[in-house]
Amino acid sequence: MRFVLALASLRRNRARTILAVLGVAIAAAMLLDMVMLSTGMRESFRQLLLSRGFQMRLTPRGTLPFDTEASIAGATGIVATLRARPEVDLVSPVLGASLHVLRGDSTITTFALGVDPRAQGDYQLAAGTDALAPNAIVANDDFLRAAHARVGDTLRIAAGYDPQLRTNSGERALVVAGRAKFLYLAAGQPAISVPLRTLQQMTGVARDDRASLFMVRLRNPGDVTEVSRWIRATFPAIDVISTADAMARVDERLSYFRQLSAILGAVSLVVGFLLVTTLVTVSVNERVGEIVVMRAIGVSRAHVVQQIVLEGTAMSIAGAVAGTGLGLLTARYLNTILSRFPGLPAAIDFFLFRPRDAWTAIGLLTACGVLAGLYPAWRAASLPLAHTLREEAVA
Repeated sequence: MRFVLALASLRRNRARTILAVLGVAIAAAMLLDMVMLSTGMRESFRQLLLSRGFQMRLTPRGTLPFDTEASIAGATGIVATLRARPEVDLVSPVLGASLHVLRGDSTITTFALGVDPRAQGDYQLAAGTDALAPNAIVANDDFLRAAHARVGDTLRIAAGYDPQLRTNSGERALVVAGRAKFLYLAAGQPAISVPLRTLQQMTGVARDDRASLFMVRLRNPGDVTEVSRWIRATFPAIDVISTADAMARVDERLSYFRQLSAILGAVSLVVGFLLVTTLVTVSVNERVGEIVVMRAIGVSRAHVVQQIVLEGTAMSIAGAVAGTGLGLLTARYLNTILSRFPGLPAAIDFFLFRPRDAWTAIGLLTACGVLAGLYPAWRAASLPLAHTLREEAVA
């Protein structure tokens, strides 16, 4: 009954109620987006690092992965030594380089990964076959668009190109065997994957058997600490980055985003609280006479308080539910924009939706609605009956 009366009161001024619900919906959408942002990037990075099951990355000590000036010689021997450990399940050597697609008088520069297709963890094949043959490659959509190529085409690709003399080195005729999604590359970056030995030969590092990094998968993830210690002792020139270490670095860099999300989320809650408080107060002020008459005919203070609190709660729930849908739409739009941010992997999702996040936003705003209705409800229930009735009669 009280809930029905509360809804009837809200319907008296529908325009104001709709505006209030819309305001709460915007606050709810902002709150939900901030909750999704605070957890989305970290969880997305974690899923990305674990997507292929590799727990460790081995890089030249003191350098960044794919630094063309820093690579590790003797890749075959290192792989054999690592695979000899009983804890090691799989080792994937990777060489990074820039290649040039030769198209008449023009060239297209692309990033290239030299990998063992049977042990790689850098891409997911989407169409065609893997680059198992020495003259085969797999490419992402950005490369295929830039090169005006498709699966099955043969392309002239060189490792070195001099635009002044129009000379090149390490040229090969390579066939596009498949189309793939590269996991760790930025959006819009053309990329191909080539068999490791082929890329070593094209770039002139085959004699030293060089690689930029090694990805290691263990049979038991709990052996990471022990194996890392052994690798550092066995290969002093190699640095070991475990998934836990990578996540610690990600957490450190994402601390700003989490702080910003917390601040903006708190602001959205305050805005929702003040909005509901103001509108319920205005509604109570307009109905002072009605409330006093209800009290005069025997309606208890508790009944008045409950009805007014229900009005604020109803507005908050309606706005929170509408804001959940609005928040999901804005998150999808913002994620599309942020995914183009330079240097970040295209596979990263900035906003990760989990049902509990939506329930958290709805619950917090509902609580704000209850609290927002308490003060105006207490004022309405505390009105002096005789004095207020005389004032209403004079008015």
